[in-house]
Amino acid sequence: MRLITEIYVALFGLVFGSFLNVCIHRLPAGESVFWPGSHCPACGHAIRWYDNVPLLSYVILRGRCRDCHARISPLYPLVEFLTAAVLVADFREYGWTPALIKWALFSLLILILIFTDLLERRIPHRVTLPGMALGVLMSVWVRVDARPLGWLLTRSGLLLHGPPLSLTGAIGGAVLGGGLFYAVGEVFYLLRRKEGLGFGDVMLMLMAGTFLGPALTLTTIFLGSLLGTIIAVPLALLSRRFREYAWPYGTFLGIAALFVSLGGEALLNGYLSWAGLR
Repeated sequence: MRLITEIYVALFGLVFGSFLNVCIHRLPAGESVFWPGSHCPACGHAIRWYDNVPLLSYVILRGRCRDCHARISPLYPLVEFLTAAVLVADFREYGWTPALIKWALFSLLILILIFTDLLERRIPHRVTLPGMALGVLMSVWVRVDARPLGWLLTRSGLLLHGPPLSLTGAIGGAVLGGGLFYAVGEVFYLLRRKEGLGFGDVMLMLMAGTFLGPALTLTTIFLGSLLGTIIAVPLALLSRRFREYAWPYGTFLGIAALFVSLGGEALLNGYLSWAGLR
């Protein structure tokens, strides 16, 4: 029975992935995601409904437009597949709980930002601003890990529990994530007189922080920076052209945020236990 449910979740994920493709390719250009309908970017011909079936149509058409035979980017089926896979992973982690709704929405938002930054080096405010509002609202319904902010508030004599503590954790995560990136960007600019971190990265971490809370936001920053270092440093050492390459830091942060949303709390608890802090 659970397998059948996961198949249904995957099918919904494929449909959502098709819509995410529209968002990824139109939002950076400031275009509407609802009008006009899906069309070939090469010839402009409207895509027929039977040519717009996630994954299947790409295979049947062999990756080419039916009308002009222009090649269709493999990123389209990749996004559809990843969306389905991530939503199934969310379902396996949270089951039929309110947390599933929260983290599924977070996953969809983050997937858009991963690919807009990868393709266009853009992190659209039309995603991050509603995402921040959604994260704050969801914190009242689904608990946000407020560590260590909750501990500091308790030590200061301010006892918060339930939704107020969760809301405080969401705001604290946003301030920590966005504020830290803003401060680092400003220091880098003062030292080098050029932009080191785009404001889009700040907005991404503001949004992610409202969902994750302070501790998991720091975990995301650490893992995202580690991933970026593992990929960027060897390539920069091997090839001169990568030394001045504009790396999509938001993509690395987004991948880390997805990982943390699925297993970050267990990872953090394991580290705290190993360090003797629990």
